[in-house]
Amino acid sequence: MTTMRTRRDDPLDDFSRRVVSVDDVSKIVYAAGTGPGVILMPEMPGISPDVARLARWVRDAGFSVYLPSLFGVDGAYPTTEAGEAVVRRACVSAEFRAFAGGGTSPVAAWLRGLARIAHAECGGPGVGAVGLCFTGNFALTMALEPAVIAPVVNHPSLPLDDPGGLEIGDEDAAALAERVERDGLKVLAYRFDNDRWCTGRRFAAYRKLLGEAFDGRVLPADVANTNPPPFFRDVVGCAHSVTTAHLVDEQGHPTVRARDEIVAFLKERLRG
Repeated sequence: MTTMRTRRDDPLDDFSRRVVSVDDVSKIVYAAGTGPGVILMPEMPGISPDVARLARWVRDAGFSVYLPSLFGVDGAYPTTEAGEAVVRRACVSAEFRAFAGGGTSPVAAWLRGLARIAHAECGGPGVGAVGLCFTGNFALTMALEPAVIAPVVNHPSLPLDDPGGLEIGDEDAAALAERVERDGLKVLAYRFDNDRWCTGRRFAAYRKLLGEAFDGRVLPADVANTNPPPFFRDVVGCAHSVTTAHLVDEQGHPTVRARDEIVAFLKERLRG
C-alpha cells in the first residue's frame, strides 16, 4: 500500500531550536508544544520530514516534544547516498555501539540528562521516551533515569550484527529489569513481522529480560507503505518504520492505529 508524501526537506520552523548541554556535551534540540515532556529520538538517517511529522502528532496530542539532533542533516529528505554516509559515520562514532558486544551506547547518558531537563521544565509525574530504529533501544536504556516512566521502543535495529541481541550492557540490563519490577514500568514496542533489522528474536530477548512488562506488538509487513523515501527503499529494504517512513496516513490503517496506541500509552503514563 502506498501513501503520498512530500519529497522535500522540512524546515522545522514550527519548532524552537536550542542548544542543550549535559555534562559539558552540547547538542541541538528542537522543541515544541505544552504539557508533559516526551523525548522523541530520530531514526536513521536523521530528523527526516516523517520523524518531524510524528513529533507534531505527539505535540498536537498535548505534549512538550523534545527532538534531539543525534546524526544526519536536520529536516533532510532521506536520500540513498546521503543516508548511507550518515549510517557509516554513526557506526564508527564513539557515541554509539552499533555492533554486538559493545554494551550500552554512551549517548544514552546524555539522553537521560535531557530527560531530567525535560521533566524539570514540564513537571508532571515524569517524561516519555520514544526511540526509532537506530535509537529504538535508547528509549529503554533511558529508563535508568527515574524521570522516564513511558518508554516506547520502535523497531530497534541495534546491534546490527546480532538479530537476537540487545544494545545494552549486562549491568544496565540488570538495573533495568530491577527498575521495571520495582516501579511497575511498562515498555511498549512495535515492529513489522518480516523486518530483517528488528527480528522476532530481538523481541524475544526483550521479553526474556522484562517479562510481561514488555508489550511487543507486531504488524504484518503487507500493510506497510510501499513508497517510502529512497533511503528506506534502497538501504533498509523491508517494512521497518511503523510510525514514520512506512506509515500509511489513512484513518483506521494499522500503522495509524499503532501511532494512536503510542499516544494513548503516553497519555496514560504521563497524565494518569
